[in-house]
Amino acid sequence: MNEHIFNLLYRDVMKMLRENLPLNLYYHCPDHTIDVIQAAERIASSERVSPNDILLIKTAALFHDTGYVRDMREHEKNGCDIAKEMLAPHHVDASEIDIICGLIMATKVPQAPKNKLEEIICDADLDYLGRDDYFTIAENLHREFTAFDKVKNEKDWMQLQLNFLQSHRYFTHTSVQQRQPGVVENMKKIREAVVD
Repeated sequence: MNEHIFNLLYRDVMKMLRENLPLNLYYHCPDHTIDVIQAAERIASSERVSPNDILLIKTAALFHDTGYVRDMREHEKNGCDIAKEMLAPHHVDASEIDIICGLIMATKVPQAPKNKLEEIICDADLDYLGRDDYFTIAENLHREFTAFDKVKNEKDWMQLQLNFLQSHRYFTHTSVQQRQPGVVENMKKIREAVVD
């Protein structure tokens, strides 16, 4: 795996997402994929991961939600299949493809990463939970959940978010330090909104 291959894949995957994702995926969209790639690179660098491992994590982040173009259910497994199909022509080593698929599968909620690289991609996927733009991004998820009848009303949505934030935990030292205080702050704001 090298940077040149990643750049070619990036171009092709982003085109695929823009052209084939259902339009009512307001959260699981190309912007989310870009966000996760950037967060993964930042966390991995901070955690002093090797350049090759950073590339594997970025590649997994690129593919982690591609499965939505095929099926809403089991999108991680479908994402692995798409990754295999697109990586093979670039002669990416089979062992690296296995690592990438393991990373994609690790993003399945509830998260249960088995190693450092999986911890990094899990934290990158939910990096926004502890950021200042949390409510803007969460509103996209709210719109998506509403479109798919996953929440009935605003009260249900707020409770769902509060429960999710309360049960969530970051795995890497970087995210615990940089994002956990934001999660606590965002929970406080949700509680205040629920009380009002």
